[in-house]
Amino acid sequence: MFVSVVVPVPSLEALTYRVPDDRTAPPRGARVLVSVGQRQLTGCIVASDVAGPDGLQIREIDAVLDDEPFLPGFVIDLALWTAEYYGAGAGEVVAAALPPMASIASERRISITPQGRARLEAEPSGGGAAAKVLRALATGGAFTIRELATRTDGVSSVDQAIRLLARDGSIALQQSLRGRASGFRLVRVAALTAQGQEVADGPAGADEAGDLRLGERQNEALLALKGAADGLDVRSLAHQGIASATLRRLAGRGLVAIRSERRERDPFDAGGGAAVPAEPRSSRILTSEQEAAFQRLRPRVERPGFHVALIHGVTGSGKTELYLRLAAATVRRERRVLMLVPEIALTPAMAGAFRTEFGSRVAIQHSGLSDGERHDQWHRIREGGVDVVVGTRSAVFAPLDRTGLVIVDEEHDASYKQEETPRYNGRDVAIVRARQQGALVVLGSATPSLESYRNATDGRYELVALERRVLDRPLASVRVVNMRDELAAQGPDVVLSAALVEALQSRIARGEQAMLLLNRRGYATAVFCRQCGATLECPNCSVSLTVHHERRGARARCHYCNYSAAVPKACSACAAPYIEQIGVGTARVETEAAKVLPGARIARVDRDAAQRRGAIQAILRRVAARELDVVVGTQMIAKGHDFPAVTLVGVISADVGLGLPDFRAAERTFQLLTQVAGRAGRGERAGEAIVQTLFPEHYSIQLACRQDYRAFFEQESAFRRAMRYPPAVGLINIVVRGGSFGDAMTGAADIAAALRAHPAREQMRVLGPAPAPLGKVRGAYRAQVLLKGASRTAMRRALMEVLAAHPAVQRRATIDVDPLSMM
Repeated sequence: MFVSVVVPVPSLEALTYRVPDDRTAPPRGARVLVSVGQRQLTGCIVASDVAGPDGLQIREIDAVLDDEPFLPGFVIDLALWTAEYYGAGAGEVVAAALPPMASIASERRISITPQGRARLEAEPSGGGAAAKVLRALATGGAFTIRELATRTDGVSSVDQAIRLLARDGSIALQQSLRGRASGFRLVRVAALTAQGQEVADGPAGADEAGDLRLGERQNEALLALKGAADGLDVRSLAHQGIASATLRRLAGRGLVAIRSERRERDPFDAGGGAAVPAEPRSSRILTSEQEAAFQRLRPRVERPGFHVALIHGVTGSGKTELYLRLAAATVRRERRVLMLVPEIALTPAMAGAFRTEFGSRVAIQHSGLSDGERHDQWHRIREGGVDVVVGTRSAVFAPLDRTGLVIVDEEHDASYKQEETPRYNGRDVAIVRARQQGALVVLGSATPSLESYRNATDGRYELVALERRVLDRPLASVRVVNMRDELAAQGPDVVLSAALVEALQSRIARGEQAMLLLNRRGYATAVFCRQCGATLECPNCSVSLTVHHERRGARARCHYCNYSAAVPKACSACAAPYIEQIGVGTARVETEAAKVLPGARIARVDRDAAQRRGAIQAILRRVAARELDVVVGTQMIAKGHDFPAVTLVGVISADVGLGLPDFRAAERTFQLLTQVAGRAGRGERAGEAIVQTLFPEHYSIQLACRQDYRAFFEQESAFRRAMRYPPAVGLINIVVRGGSFGDAMTGAADIAAALRAHPAREQMRVLGPAPAPLGKVRGAYRAQVLLKGASRTAMRRALMEVLAAHPAVQRRATIDVDPLSMM
């Protein structure tokens, strides 16, 4: 009997394995341990009782980890669709659907042999990767390849060096298994037996016959356990001075029983709840628009069936309340709700709102949780213990059965697109999931993606409009500041315009709050020499280093590979001491705000501030409690938050993304400006947004200031049609990596030539090869090929056939179907 198994190996399709004769075939969805090449990996069975290939020796499964399906069938179906559509290995997507701590894999460890030590003694100062590896191993112990790469300064040829050294006997390779099949947290619990209860109720120091004397600690243990019918955690008893040895002695006398008990790691106990206290249910009354929208969509959850609705609601129009009402209607029908949000920072507030409505039957799933918390939340979902799952894009694979409603909030957000393999879009996969499970999909946004809005205008989605804010509060008034005038008046170092400084000071004086947005972190964005013009660039990536002020001083850091170096005092090219820092990041904005607002309470929200777990949630709670006056941040602060005391939003550089070589630059600028302006004036006081820009005449900025989405959609759609970009056509981006620019371009040229000769060439246009906008990332050079066409299926099939015929290039190629970034 044979089964089909997928393993987490890039571009690898399902493999066939034989089930040992002495056992029944494991079911679809069970995990198995299998050998792949020289490794052992945890795979998942995607088909049982398949036909074995004729004339081939088929490997047996090494071990079966589950007797029942671990992954539900509907999750496997969704993962397989995702793998096919996005050109990824099926095992990679299935692995993304598994919880943490659910895999076992072999780990290769390397140690030096006596022959290797002799070789090192003969050539103590030898160069090359092999010599560096031997010197690292000579320190003693066995190391993984990753550890060796770290110890040898990231030698790119470690793999090749290891093969050569193993061939001549200089190193020894050992395989060991790491990981475990179950990640549940087990605790030891002590409880009194019936005999122990009688002793505890009797005179101290003796058993019921009076002939068994107990020690002082033993009596203390019995008294501690006497009032705990369900027993006590052995660790808590240890904190009371009752050691494990005391409990073992009592257990040996039959007075105490010790058992293992599964304990759930609850993220809500660790601050995973709401960042902002939810309003009482009784105080939330629907507006006429909300009520009309609810009545339109309620029949869709009461009569199961696939349907997609786009809620185009201005900022502050009450989309969250509509989500809650639809979710309640779904749960009343004994079906379940999947709620996706784009950012981890938005999860606590949304989860808190749903916890207020549905109590403890809410689970959360996102990468900000610990591995143990994600593991336990995943199993709560799988076991049917929740009605609502709130999470980021990876939650689209949550094992939530009987799903009746799928909500994608801020559906336009680029965070739904994973920028590493498998490169899926959580929004689009959510729609496919709903189709497979017969559920209603609700996409919500004040600035829908062009793709979604076009689907709505073409009738594929139902369009539901919310055009007024709750309580008819006005949208924030918007002022545009031409920074060319400010630069002329105040000089090149100006960060905050005079208009923005005046507005900040007046708002803070009135006890109101403000937000300052700049979608660029760090202190300065570039370091250059004023004498020769040389810039400080990353040695691994084609980018300038960004200056960050850290505890150990100013350091220039790469945001792609995390390389860092101290900011030099003199130029490395000409030795001149005229080192300048240019460009502005959020840290610089925070410093400038503190200068013009002495005594103001200011905090920063960006990826640097989010490194400590719970830091972002803590800042947002302080904003809600009005313990902060000004929040400076990246796009993390631009969406989803509802702080009534924020009456001013300042956009430091509205055009920061307009210069990127990306056809979506104008769309992202419009969305970001519209969203951040919507953070102001959500309470009783009117709001204002001040937009600083060098290009005040650009249509995306002009229309964002007017909050005129329809006009932007029409103008941007005309540009996309003329240039044949999505949504007018489908797009696939292929990036080929190489050890040199020539290698990357040659590989990309081979793919492009094969595509132009493919029988499906009439159904697509092949552009390239060309250098990628980021020509080098993490030490690898990059070249790019673009496919445009009306049929994604035809393009994808042609591409996969071409790559299969060029396996050497396939291993170095990244496929991005429906890319959101061209960088």
